[in-house]
Amino acid sequence: MDVFSRLAPFIQDFIYQSKWEELRGNQVAACEVIFDSEDNLLLSSGTASGKTEAAFLPVLTDLHNNPSRSVGVLYISPLKALINDQFIRLEKLLIDSNIPVCKWHGDASLTLKNKLIKHPEGILQITPESLESLITNKRGACLSMFSDLRYVIIDEIHYFMRGVRGIQLLCVLERLIQLTGVNPRRIGLSATLGDVSLAKNWLNTGTNRHCVAPIIEEGKKRIGLHIERFVNFADQRDTENNDGSDNTISTGGDIGDREHYEYLFRRTLDKKTIIFTNSREETEFIIAHLREIALKNKAPDVYRVHHGNVSALIRESTEDEMKSADEKIVTGATVTLELGIDIGSLDQAVQIGAPLNVSSFAQRLGRCGRRGQIPQLLFTFVESIKINSADTLGPINWEFIRTISIIELYIKDHWMEPIPPQNHPYNLLYHQTMSCLKSNGEMSPAGLAQSILSLGSFKHIPQDDFKRLLSHLINIEQLQRTDHGGLIIGREGEKIVNSHKFLTVFLAPEYLLVKDENRTIGTVDKVYPVGVRFALAGLSWETIDVNVKSKVIFVKKVPGISVVDWNVDFDAELHTVLVRKIRNVLKTDDSYQYLSERCQERLTEIQYITRNSGILDNLVTPLSDKKFAVFPWVGTRQLMTLNYALHHRKIKSKLPWITSVYLEVIFDGTKEQLEGIIKEIIHSELDLYILPLPEKIQIDGKYNEFIPLELLRKQFIEDYLDFEGLKNDFVI
Repeated sequence: MDVFSRLAPFIQDFIYQSKWEELRGNQVAACEVIFDSEDNLLLSSGTASGKTEAAFLPVLTDLHNNPSRSVGVLYISPLKALINDQFIRLEKLLIDSNIPVCKWHGDASLTLKNKLIKHPEGILQITPESLESLITNKRGACLSMFSDLRYVIIDEIHYFMRGVRGIQLLCVLERLIQLTGVNPRRIGLSATLGDVSLAKNWLNTGTNRHCVAPIIEEGKKRIGLHIERFVNFADQRDTENNDGSDNTISTGGDIGDREHYEYLFRRTLDKKTIIFTNSREETEFIIAHLREIALKNKAPDVYRVHHGNVSALIRESTEDEMKSADEKIVTGATVTLELGIDIGSLDQAVQIGAPLNVSSFAQRLGRCGRRGQIPQLLFTFVESIKINSADTLGPINWEFIRTISIIELYIKDHWMEPIPPQNHPYNLLYHQTMSCLKSNGEMSPAGLAQSILSLGSFKHIPQDDFKRLLSHLINIEQLQRTDHGGLIIGREGEKIVNSHKFLTVFLAPEYLLVKDENRTIGTVDKVYPVGVRFALAGLSWETIDVNVKSKVIFVKKVPGISVVDWNVDFDAELHTVLVRKIRNVLKTDDSYQYLSERCQERLTEIQYITRNSGILDNLVTPLSDKKFAVFPWVGTRQLMTLNYALHHRKIKSKLPWITSVYLEVIFDGTKEQLEGIIKEIIHSELDLYILPLPEKIQIDGKYNEFIPLELLRKQFIEDYLDFEGLKNDFVI
């Protein structure tokens, strides 16, 4: 019997009415796995390839043929917006099914949530935080809500795998198994995966199931790529100040910037476009300039901003406009539009500067070229050339070379970064310990250890570390011993677990709400005093009042272009494979058809500088009498390990900037002596625990304040430094 014939009648009717000509390869493969095995399923294929339908068609057929006695399917998404988007798609599919779907997040209907608690059935769409809240605060309800749970569908698993929310999700799913005794099958969906085996292992955590990842031949895809470059010569003649304040900037300024904005205006005119940047400030600035140019040219205002500090209402309005085939909206965005929210068919995407890594490039490329179009992706760079740079390496634009390397790795080598290890997430250990105690009440230390350390995400954490954490938490009154020797949440711990912020495990700064009368515009992370202008949501605002106690800034809309800045926007980490590709691009004379003439000239210039500097073939290159550049051509983690190993030898060393590929070393000896010391380090049996790390060195994480410093140090050493990788990848 063919797959189509095995689908539920309401699904067959939906397929006929939707005029599908045939089921796609991933949909057929998914049906075969779900119908004919008890395995977990991993679906990885391009954006708009029908993955969501591939998961739901067989799952809903199973629910139709064998109705569940509780919620039958959990659909888990990282974004409320993605839940809302999928809710609409599912409603259409389920019209004639008698299978209800309920969305559960902060903005969802309380009435419908209560109805589901009383009569659990169908599909529940939820975020990890809301699921954590359910299992922590409504433990009894969870017993009946999920007593016959069949499937857990996890969307955008590549996103979860790379962050602390993924650890939280895996822990909560395992706690749900412990609570209900039900072990549902898991289905993971992703458009961008490097090593599929890592994703399979992640998806299987705590299930004791096998995982199948069908390989679907999608055929070769054509991609339209182009990189353009602009140069600032610091022409001050056009710089002006509209109102005398320090934070209002005209569209004049440096020649390269002006050319860049005009170029973007022309290239995006009457084309539905996402302009990706790597910071919220840059997004605001570019859209403000495009809006100003459009005003001068009497062109329509089609410019929008979409990032995490813009209000949900404005973001949703932008998404709706982008879905419309008639609206040629140009939207500036950061990572918020990388995930799979349906925004219809795009004409192109633009990337300002280099994407953070190959995975990010793949995700952004996947946002364009939907529904049969050839993906069109444009890169632009603006450089300020340092003509009299004292540093030999100063004229090298590493970001530009990194972009070429990222493109080559994805397009030609079909490579993406593997998921970095997170074997010692002590901040999540704290969070799950507190959550478990809040859910269960008093527990014995042994019972608590059994519940927490049995979770797959904590399998690398020894009992001694957990005991050390518990003792510390008792000392700081996060936990309290009872007269019976049990553990309960302590006086200080109550303040944490009873806060609405407890459910989130990612770091988020304290934001102030920005309001134009009663309309919320978004949030900022600092107070802009009365009379000061700043940018938000692509527009300029002037503060008219500040309510410090309520953390609200009241504003009015004003003309012109203003600036805004948020504290630290992103970190970048380079993998050894990417660093090696950078070296290869510099060392070979391969041609790249997607480079403009100006970009090709710039590449030739950088290649000339690097080849003559000696950095491509020498481990150590002198920069001045006592300053040396060390190029082992390894990734950030390996480079940081060498950096601290040099510190251990009393040698001053640093990474010049976060995305650099070399160390800058101050050394009194010769080039040959420094090379000898580095090679000694590489061939030694280095104990990472004796390295002179900064006293409070740690991997950033929410709840780190409650973790003993020795455990945070251990996490940094074990999960971030990589001496074995340094030894294995060392090439000079």
